Amino acid sequence: MTTDDTNGRFGGYGGQYVPEALMPAIEELRDAYERYVLHNEDGFMDELRAHLADFGGRPTPLQRADQLSERYDTEVYLKREDLLHGGAHKLNNALGQVLLAKYMGKERIIAETGAGQHGTATAMAAAHLDMPAEIFMGETDIERQRPNVFRMELNGATVTPVTTGRGTLKEAISETMRDWATNVEDTHYVIGSIVGPDPFPEMVRDFQSVIGDETHEQILAKTGDTPDSIVACAGGGSNTMGAFHEFRDKEDVDLIAVEAGGSSLEVDEEAGVAPNSATLSTGEEGVLHGARTKLLQDEDGQIMESHSVSAGLDYSGVGPELAYLVDTGRVEAVNVDDKTALESFHRVSRLEGIIPALETAHAFGYLEENPDAVGDVTVVNVSGRGDKDLESVVEETKERDLDVETASSVLQEAKE
Repeated sequence: MTTDDTNGRFGGYGGQYVPEALMPAIEELRDAYERYVLHNEDGFMDELRAHLADFGGRPTPLQRADQLSERYDTEVYLKREDLLHGGAHKLNNALGQVLLAKYMGKERIIAETGAGQHGTATAMAAAHLDMPAEIFMGETDIERQRPNVFRMELNGATVTPVTTGRGTLKEAISETMRDWATNVEDTHYVIGSIVGPDPFPEMVRDFQSVIGDETHEQILAKTGDTPDSIVACAGGGSNTMGAFHEFRDKEDVDLIAVEAGGSSLEVDEEAGVAPNSATLSTGEEGVLHGARTKLLQDEDGQIMESHSVSAGLDYSGVGPELAYLVDTGRVEAVNVDDKTALESFHRVSRLEGIIPALETAHAFGYLEENPDAVGDVTVVNVSGRGDKDLESVVEETKERDLDVETASSVLQEAKE
């Protein structure tokens, strides 16, 4: 367990800021996490690894991106989490938590989702392990991620719209927490990122750390050395910490977290809106969803609405461990705007035959703008595939003057 004191905190971040009604469930989860995950009681981790291999398809490949390597005059490797069953890294954590819930004797699974990838992964894991699941999703995200809504329902999950606020990830998390507080005895809340009260940030990181573990072994086999840098997009931060954790103590490896710069880094405090989701770059310390971390908030401490063209990065907070690592200088926080991410979505699709998730496109956008900053060998964590984003990309592309060399007939017709 990698924390910076004995209370599940990361420096001044983390903690358990939850209603008293949730404390028994939190304590029960902490006990189960330590027994089953950290100490492999009853062979829990052995069973999880078997599910990840046989159902999930791990290990995922580490691929040299030939065209990108030539474009940037550096060795670019892609950790292909888009090839994990379900199309994103989210299954690593969802399988872990649903299996843990079974070991704990829970009878029902609930989860939140933004881009729909975590909801889809949770629905798949619940179906695979024969558990009923309810997924809370903001109505805004339901509209822009309809294919994932259908996938969740196909797997037998109930998708419950959240209509409060802007109807995005923040509101979905709040609604799921309320459900959990009402049904703690028989229900487990599968949090989708390294956010929330202790032990969720550590536990989710540990389930996702298989990404970095595999990357280390694979890059050594391919190059004989560790990479100069690892680049990953950062919303809540689960794929980020999953890719970074193995390399945290390897100071010669730069860890670069790419946030959503949205349309601007300027903040309209009067309207309570941040036109970005660059929490690590522009946020301030506060409490959200059960943990102290960095947030997008106004001078009165009110949480501001975030924005990103990518639903999975559209969140007003960030994981407490990631906030701590940025504060200490171990992780560099950068940001990429909507336009650059969309251009990278097209570019990587055309050059490498890989359609990345809009989340991952932010990481590729950083590489495009800063090829000299990543060293001679860099790994980009391809957190997910972009099938879910195609409708959004068509709409967003037709409204912008993008640097896209070739546009499909669909885009041409949309512009006309």
